Amino acid sequence: MVEDESEIRELISLLLLRQGHRVQQCASALEGLDQLRKNTFDLIVLDWMLPNMSGIEFLKQLDPIAGQSTKVPVLMVTAKTEPGDIVQGLEAGADDYITKPFEPSVLTARVKALLRRTQTLKGPGAPRSQLKVGEIAMNMDTYEVKLKGEPIHLTPSEFKILSEMILNQGRVLTRDQLIETVQGEGISVTGRTIDTHVFGLRKKLESEADWIETIRGVGYRVRAE
Repeated sequence: MVEDESEIRELISLLLLRQGHRVQQCASALEGLDQLRKNTFDLIVLDWMLPNMSGIEFLKQLDPIAGQSTKVPVLMVTAKTEPGDIVQGLEAGADDYITKPFEPSVLTARVKALLRRTQTLKGPGAPRSQLKVGEIAMNMDTYEVKLKGEPIHLTPSEFKILSEMILNQGRVLTRDQLIETVQGEGISVTGRTIDTHVFGLRKKLESEADWIETIRGVGYRVRAE
């Protein structure tokens, strides 16, 4: 957990300890990054407004860290409550977002949901880690995407939307379903936001963009081969 306010840090630690979790407390982003280089973790609880390095900058530093074989889910807990802030946090790589002050039961439920989702991805019968359609290849473990063998950069939300559509190839996913894919539980993201993400995806996929079909008034799908 990365939180500079000691009272909030102790409260969240107590809540998680009561759920049977072990907690490593960090008072700054730099301390958190140092711990990630030394140890592996199942979940990161992250504040936004931190000394020296913000939570957003912390998220940008996660991918290059050695020792983390798969992406560690991040729950951002912050006093920044504007819709634009929430979108920015999720776009930067947070998997879910809670605003302060928070209800303790909601925080622990979000933690459980994120850990459950992670275990589902790792467990028997989990979605395959390598996805491919046409000349698009995705690695679900390393969050890498290649187009015709060359790496391309997708935002976290673009990655989630594309992987969800490929996993459900041929099936139409509504905007509401894609909103849930991007935002986690209870975060306000609109259908227009999804349209913007899909527009960005198509631009980055270049000649392979026609795999994504718009179903007018409903949503999107990756067409069947």
